[in-house]
Amino acid sequence: MTQEPVQSAAIRDVTVRDGLQLTGKSLTTERKVEVIRSLFALGVTEIEIGSMARPDLIPQLADSLEVAAALTPAELASSWMWVATPQHVRKAAAVGVVNFQYVVSVSGSHNQANVARTTDVSMDGLPEAIEVAKSVGGVMQLGLATAFTCPFEGVIDPDRVLEIINDPRTEGLDEVVLCDTLGQARPSEVSSLVRKVRELSPVRRIGYHGHDTWGMGVANTLAAVAAGATMVDSALGGLGGCPFAPGASGNAATEDVSYALEPEWLDPASFATMVRLSQRLLAELGEPNRSRAVDGSRSTACAFPWVLADSQR
Repeated sequence: MTQEPVQSAAIRDVTVRDGLQLTGKSLTTERKVEVIRSLFALGVTEIEIGSMARPDLIPQLADSLEVAAALTPAELASSWMWVATPQHVRKAAAVGVVNFQYVVSVSGSHNQANVARTTDVSMDGLPEAIEVAKSVGGVMQLGLATAFTCPFEGVIDPDRVLEIINDPRTEGLDEVVLCDTLGQARPSEVSSLVRKVRELSPVRRIGYHGHDTWGMGVANTLAAVAAGATMVDSALGGLGGCPFAPGASGNAATEDVSYALEPEWLDPASFATMVRLSQRLLAELGEPNRSRAVDGSRSTACAFPWVLADSQR
């Protein structure tokens, strides 16, 4: 039987936002900008650069506006900022941000824990947030956290996800990202929900944000792409997790996702550069490598072109 080719999808690296949320150490603004530019130089087409979350709650991201201000307009055109209120959008737009991910949890309990308001109140702010984004020529993306499971409420009814996407308050929204916040979803569940959302909202770009808690990060990402997602999230070394979702662990690793999807910018040389970038970053943060592709690249089967040379390890 002939295997169908994997559909193409943009990989958005979220190392500098989601990836840093649970680290014990922080990076300087200059170092974050360096990582962002290194990823762009590799060929990564989209990057999440920061968050407007309260700095007292997530101090690792307290300098997100400074990071954005240090980037060029061309770089900001491919960069995303996490926001949760219209005021967040205004502040980010003031330093040049044009791509906004407005996050709402499908689970009311998680939304309360994550942004201290109900899901309905968050949705009430969405129309104004969209309006502000459009006023600067920006793109508004709705990130639906806990789209599959919630640490407080358990399994999420897919119809609840569709209800939010079909809500009149989403009018003018450009994109939707389905987030497996806890990394508990199975590929069949991911593909089913992505297909339903694509059918309900065919003109919007659909993304997938997956964690690797149960080892399904890459499998779920591939399932999402096969079902119609055209943007997927990942973080170097599998960094990340939600500080307000007990049980959440790291994202699917950018090394693993890129190796699986084979974007046109990836080849053995750029992969080796990515591994070195990741290794240095993880060492700075005191974090372990969670990428299986990185483990594979250290194989002794040196005839395989993706295996690192001794000088690259």
